[in-house]
Amino acid sequence: MIKNIELLTSPEFRSKLSQCIHCGLCLPACPTYNALGTEMDTPRGRIALMRAASDGRIELVDFKDSLTQHINLCLACRSCETSCPSDVNYGNLIEAARIVVEHNRSSGMAERFLRWLGTKQLMTNRSLLRFIARALYVYETIGMQQVVRSTNLLPKTLQAMEAILPPINPHYQDYRVPAPADGNKRGNVLFFTGCIQEGFLPQVNQATVRVLQRNGFDVHTPASQTCCGAAHLHLGDEEYAKRLACRNIDTFLAHEGEFSAVINNAGGCGASLKEYPHLLTGDPVYAQKAKQFSDKVKDISEFLMENLHSPPEGELKVRATYSDSCHLRHGQKVVNQPRQLLGMIPGLELVELSSPDLCCGSAGVYNITQIDTADKILDAKMADIAATGANLIVTSNTGCQMQLIAGVRRAGLEAKVLHVVEVLDLSYEKESVNSE
Repeated sequence: MIKNIELLTSPEFRSKLSQCIHCGLCLPACPTYNALGTEMDTPRGRIALMRAASDGRIELVDFKDSLTQHINLCLACRSCETSCPSDVNYGNLIEAARIVVEHNRSSGMAERFLRWLGTKQLMTNRSLLRFIARALYVYETIGMQQVVRSTNLLPKTLQAMEAILPPINPHYQDYRVPAPADGNKRGNVLFFTGCIQEGFLPQVNQATVRVLQRNGFDVHTPASQTCCGAAHLHLGDEEYAKRLACRNIDTFLAHEGEFSAVINNAGGCGASLKEYPHLLTGDPVYAQKAKQFSDKVKDISEFLMENLHSPPEGELKVRATYSDSCHLRHGQKVVNQPRQLLGMIPGLELVELSSPDLCCGSAGVYNITQIDTADKILDAKMADIAATGANLIVTSNTGCQMQLIAGVRRAGLEAKVLHVVEVLDLSYEKESVNSE
């Protein structure tokens, strides 16, 4: 018997399935179809499998061998949603299917331990993440990383995890004290730091705070916030994702009325935060609170284009390309704002990718759980980037930034990878130096 099959047989789920008209316009937008060329690894193919499971035409053994394989190969990048003429909410469909898959597959003790350690201990504990990051900084600086990467002695999963480790900056900001606005104060905002971002790319968070200050905002960072829960949903752990969502909602709504927005700078986190109302639908306590919270959530690019009181004027002579975060582009529908901000920077030449809407292969923990497919997708992205001749790759999501740093090394490119706010921050810094 298939556990939790009711998630796939509910009238709401079946109604969403029926919206798909099998036109196939999603196929060229799907990274796994481009990489593998198989019908079952397209949104249309996966929806056909979900419908078969919903209709009771898939037995448990087939469910484990067929549907599980193809559902797990999906990046959940949601590019198909943007290309779909029928407005199929594929994100909700794949999320429900993953929950059912997760409850019907068996995993080994080592996998269960690593998932527990990563998602329920590290990602929910900012202090522990910082400690681990500092230890890895030592690993990088004493030359151990170079030895490990030259020997390939690590198991495949650990090798994939090590490959996306960015150069770590072990200097962290004390968020217990609000960061005051520079010059004329225009408002107050709350800042969602994320977990992996704060541990392994803290310079992005620090640049975000400085850019907000530069534009007249006091920045407050609630200490009791936690992981957004996106990785847990990627792994089908809906109940734990709900617990994290409730904690974040309580933390940020405690300041309701004092702040104009909840700012985040990671496309994946922002999509998760904005979709808390869907996650908590029907919850008697949190359904309405989730809506109040999500209405306040803004991506940093989205917020700055509405509140840019200090345009960047420092010249940066670089040829840049922007690699979209899938969940920012397809989930949050924030597409033009990062490009508009970059276009304001004097000297910066922005060159578009030929396929800016295709995933880089990060997709939460996909580049760790589906290594071979993720590498194929990354290689295609890096070839697209190389064709632009850019020496600066700009992104807007934690996982994308780590993946692209690894991709630059893998492809042998001479290019730097920065977040949009880091580039803005550099322009402001250049402007300040020039004015002295």
